[in-house]
Amino acid sequence: MEGCIQAQRRLMSGYGGLDEADPTKWKESLAPKHAAISLAGEPTLYPYLPELVDEFRDSGLTTFVVTNGTNPDVVENIKPTQLYMSLDAPDRETYINCCHPHHAKQWEQILQSLAVLHDHPARTAIRITLVKGQNFVNSAGYARLIELANPDFVEIKSYMHLGYSRKRLDRSAMPLHQEILQFSTELAQELDYELVDDVELSRVALLSKDEKIQNIILKLF
Repeated sequence: MEGCIQAQRRLMSGYGGLDEADPTKWKESLAPKHAAISLAGEPTLYPYLPELVDEFRDSGLTTFVVTNGTNPDVVENIKPTQLYMSLDAPDRETYINCCHPHHAKQWEQILQSLAVLHDHPARTAIRITLVKGQNFVNSAGYARLIELANPDFVEIKSYMHLGYSRKRLDRSAMPLHQEILQFSTELAQELDYELVDDVELSRVALLSKDEKIQNIILKLF
């Protein structure tokens, strides 16, 4: 944990010499308050993840963990501030064709993780990244799975034609924002959630079941 904070300070150190840098904000950046545990592979494969999350929390930092749900035992044992789970398919066949898992049992593990999320003490979110020609199918299948988790939020986003994905997928695999909104509206109706926000530039929409959160978001925007 201390190494992560030291790395953040090294990363931000050069900004202190910029004339246009806000000195107050720069000093704030040297004392991070939030740890995002994602974007570097599947974090639940790290054998000390529960202890790392606890260490961050005990030091006053909030934590954000993103998982693909293939290690339900770890999902159950970690206690982050917010727990995100990616749901990349509405059924086993689509999952195998789209995600190419190491073994077919991973689908059952994902179902177990969804059930774990239902009673998890963290704030929970399901994220769906839609890819045309891969997993962009009707919303009903996703809804039935999301009901198992009963998350606080559902985030629906478009695949973006960036990075190494361009070697595997064509630009046409990106759904339009209007298609994301249409899918999100249908999914919200299936789940009895509300579509509370969207960002056209990122082709992303947010669903929430919590009226208090909905009201806060509406006031902000």
